[in-house]
Amino acid sequence: MSTLARAKHQAKAHPLALDAVLALAVLVCMVAGSFVEPRHRDSVSWALRTPDPLSLVLMALGAAALVFRRRTPMTVLALTGTLSVIESLTGDPRTPVAMSAVIALYTVASTTDRPTTWRVGLLTMTVLTGAAMSAGSLPWYAQENLAIFAWTGIGATAGDAVRSRRAFVQAIRERAERAERTREEEARRRVAEERLRIARDLHDVVAHHIALVNVQAGVAAHVMDKRPDQAKEALGHVREASRSALGELRATVGLLRQSDDPEAPTEPAPGLDRLDELTGTFRNAGLHIEVARADQGTTLPAAVDLAAYRIIQEALTNVQKHAGPQAKAEVSVVRVGPHIEITVLDDGSGEHEPQDSGGGHGLLGMRERVTALRGTLTTGPRYGGGFRVHAILPVKNRTPTGEGPA
Repeated sequence: MSTLARAKHQAKAHPLALDAVLALAVLVCMVAGSFVEPRHRDSVSWALRTPDPLSLVLMALGAAALVFRRRTPMTVLALTGTLSVIESLTGDPRTPVAMSAVIALYTVASTTDRPTTWRVGLLTMTVLTGAAMSAGSLPWYAQENLAIFAWTGIGATAGDAVRSRRAFVQAIRERAERAERTREEEARRRVAEERLRIARDLHDVVAHHIALVNVQAGVAAHVMDKRPDQAKEALGHVREASRSALGELRATVGLLRQSDDPEAPTEPAPGLDRLDELTGTFRNAGLHIEVARADQGTTLPAAVDLAAYRIIQEALTNVQKHAGPQAKAEVSVVRVGPHIEITVLDDGSGEHEPQDSGGGHGLLGMRERVTALRGTLTTGPRYGGGFRVHAILPVKNRTPTGEGPA
């Protein structure tokens, strides 16, 4: 820490001591000025004089009042102003007691607002200058009288300038701190959103493929002895589902790698162009699915395309897990104006995962995906049996922050 910085720190830590030093310096200046008398008759010259005892007392009282200028600036200004008026009325020759009032006026201007500075400054200038002009042997236009007017104006102006600069610096500091907090909050928000997105992807991948593996493994165990060919085919589906699960898990977890990692995945995220492949895996597991598409020629943003794929994947996984062995599913993808509508229906008799259940996150994950894209999602049982999932996604991606997702 430099000497200047150390001095500033000590001044802020001990303001009363600093004001005491200032008061002593002002007292020395006033006493020194009281021993000098200017002459204006023939030429400009200076002569020594002896101040009155009353003037010395007034100077001492004015300097002592400045010690408390930070605590009660208005009171100190009133006291020093009164002492200056008394000196103007009784002092002959006069002594510079008004110097303490100028310092007090500066303190008031630097610690209050501008309207208060104008009112108090004008009142102080008027009272002190009027008292100096109306009393004493000097004419009203004498240099000493005009000097009081000038010095009180300088004190008020300097104090207002210091206050304005202090407020400007404080505003800049607060703006910088607010911007820093905003950047930190934005960084935390983005990290939380990224964690939530990765958690949704992991859930969708694991739930889908593990459900298929479970179904195919059950089929293989059931027909292993009587129909080994069918068991072999089921195990082949298990192998394909496991390979797909590992591939998607590797791609999802690979997003957590460093950007300069050469093993980071580069293949695109799945979308509706892989819908036939997705429904084929469920058909291999024994689920009857009908697909209807009316979105030809529609190019979806990457986030919307991925969300549509994951919604269908999760909905069909729930059908596979909860709708029963004889259930049938219908998938439709339709372009309606500026939106793409995804509908998955089934006629099963089982109960799907409840939205408020603490044990599953499938429907909750779908709702989070749709909400992040400013879409709508409706889920619930169908009249006559079965379950319905209906999502409306905007073709042009819009996120809550107005930015496209990473």
